[in-house]
Amino acid sequence: MPAFKTLDDLHDIAGKRVLVRVDLNVPVTDGKVSDTTRIERVAPTIEELSAKGAKVILLAHFGRPKGEPVADMSLSLIVSAVEEVLDHAVQFATDSIGEQAAAAIAAMNNGDILLLENTRYHKGEEKNDPEFTRALAANGDIYVNDAFSAAHRAHASTEGLARHLPAHAGRTMQAELEALEKGLGNPKRPVVAIVGGAKVSTKIDLLTNLVKKVDALVIGGGMANTFLAARGTNVGKSLCEHDLADTARQIMIEAATAGCAIVLPEDGVVAREFKAGAENEVVDIAQIPADAMVLDVGPKSVEAINSWISRAETLVWNGPLGAFEIAPFDAATVAVAKHAAERTKAGKLVSVAGGGDTVSALNHAGVADDFTYVSTAGGAFLEWMEGKELPGVAILTRQK
Repeated sequence: MPAFKTLDDLHDIAGKRVLVRVDLNVPVTDGKVSDTTRIERVAPTIEELSAKGAKVILLAHFGRPKGEPVADMSLSLIVSAVEEVLDHAVQFATDSIGEQAAAAIAAMNNGDILLLENTRYHKGEEKNDPEFTRALAANGDIYVNDAFSAAHRAHASTEGLARHLPAHAGRTMQAELEALEKGLGNPKRPVVAIVGGAKVSTKIDLLTNLVKKVDALVIGGGMANTFLAARGTNVGKSLCEHDLADTARQIMIEAATAGCAIVLPEDGVVAREFKAGAENEVVDIAQIPADAMVLDVGPKSVEAINSWISRAETLVWNGPLGAFEIAPFDAATVAVAKHAAERTKAGKLVSVAGGGDTVSALNHAGVADDFTYVSTAGGAFLEWMEGKELPGVAILTRQK
């Protein structure tokens, strides 16, 4: 990955206006922030800049207001949560550009923190409109992007600003990019990827990219059934995209050409009902009953996956192996996650995971903190795994 500037390249910033793009798109229930994870992720960058005497001006979006002010998508709703996480007063401006923003910034002292209103209240944000971008840039002397989760969007506050101001990666962005470089950019080999989830149709680009980059690709979840069916296995009433059989076969051909092993389930946990505690049994993958569905991979499959992880130097994980939300169909995901965590803690594995269900599954297994890096970036993480250029990252690497 090309070099990019970080906070280490910022010197003598006391009194400088630093525009910091952060992800504060947090869940709010009954007027209160119910999960502060994203605020906690960007806190180190904000605190460091404030401690160095910068005037820290936060830019963020909140929901999808479609270019118009929407009361329940105002960032004023989360000011108190940001203050609590930072243990620091946070001022608020009722607009991200114009007189209100300018007046609030002019009133700042060194080390102050100011949150500007939702950038998406302006249509120019998502259009990356040059005029709107210039209006944002007028508020700052330096630009810091600490929102990897929004880096796949070429918006004014995620990409456009880097064309007008000296641009740097914040600590969270830096950590994410360094972790991703270890995961697929320049990984230690062998590299194993685990891809799970319900449907192949949502991950065709991902699978096509991974078979060219990893040594083994473990396919789990409902999408494994599509590959099994394409190989001639009867998957009973399991979730399966039979119309994608040709796509699955093509991916397997490309994997063979690239020297990537495709690891499919050898056995499965089947049930007649999809509910917690449903009566279930473990069967060989070739003997799935016609009236049953596979809801998790079985113990032989777990043993095979763990064997690959034991040989690997790097693991990249996106998507659970089974219906982990419902016991007992969480067993395989938990077992494999714990094995990967043990290898990571022993210093024998670089483990990078991401995607909403994946984060939930690792938290469920109690091992999220033991992985090398767990990305909460969602769409940006998936597009990175698909091998796509992320505009908000690419612009940082093009800075002089």
